[in-house]
Parts: sequence; structure tokens; C-alpha cells
Amino acid sequence: QVHLVESGGGLVRAGGSLRLSCPASGSIFSIGAMGWYRQAPGKQRELVATITSGGNTNYADSVKGRFTISRDNANTVYLQMNSLKPEDTAVYYCTAEIQSAPLGPGGDYWGQGTQVTVSS
Repeated sequence: QVHLVESGGGLVRAGGSLRLSCPASGSIFSIGAMGWYRQAPGKQRELVATITSGGNTNYADSVKGRFTISRDNANTVYLQMNSLKPEDTAVYYCTAEIQSAPLGPGGDYWGQGTQVTVSS
């Protein structure tokens, strides 16, 4: 089994910062792309940022210049969020493409989400 567990969410005032973390654990042979999505009340889940195993990044236009995605060699993906706005309020989910065995199939795994609330 594979587990992704987000942490670092909370309540912050507009203009503030938060750093989300999401370590992947369990039966892991390799990890491909990792990413962050978010879902605000009444809205569909949307892409925030992704990072490939080679370090290439992609961001939603709404967060470019404010958020930074990164990953380390310990199977953890991070999301540094600066200059937060009330419209960033959402549940944030991490995801990863994980292969559990050398010849086994890969799959997309998701965390349970962490709430980020930005007050005006």
C-alpha cells in the first residue's frame, strides 16, 4: 500500500504564507510526477502545481509568482504559498504517480487533503 499525508494547512490572513508538505510512504519503487490540487466549496477540483521527477514545474495561472512546488529525495512534495489571497481558500490535495514494484503497474495516489483558509 501507498500513503500520502498532507500537513501544513491552517488559517492565515491575506498576504501571509503557508508551507504544505506531503510525504509518500509504503511500497514505493519509483515516483514520477507529483502535484498539488485544490477544491473550494461548490467548485471542481483544480490543478495548482505539478513537478516531474526531473524537476520540471507547471503552475496554474492563478498562483504563478506566489506559489512554489518542490520535492526532495525522501519522496516528499512541498508547496510554498506566499502572498495568500482569500480566493486561495480550499482543501489542498497532493498526488503522485507511484510504481510499487519494478515490473508492476503504476498508479495515481492521493492524500486526504488539508484545509487552507485565508481571511481577508
